[in-house]
Amino acid sequence: MRNEFFSYDRRLGIHLPIMLKEWTVYSSEEQEVILLEWERVRGTIPDRIGEIDVEIERLQEELAQEDDFERSCKINNEISERASEINDLWLWYRTNPEKTKRE
Repeated sequence: MRNEFFSYDRRLGIHLPIMLKEWTVYSSEEQEVILLEWERVRGTIPDRIGEIDVEIERLQEELAQEDDFERSCKINNEISERASEINDLWLWYRTNPEKTKRE
């Protein structure tokens, strides 16, 4: 079970942070829990992107063999959606929050 700061995103296939308040309002301990879990999740993103790449390659092979125009359009839409997922995953991968320094 994930901690209360993360929720599973079905579209992307990973757990994403649930930020119910501004980052600086979280206690140092909460920030540490979130950062540790985020680093674990973040480490899985390249593998998830690889899985989606395999799906895109399969869809492209299917598209190359497809003669039906409507089915070709559906396959193209699926490829587009998978590519959008990869883009979103890369954006999340680049998200690298830091613990707030307290005085």
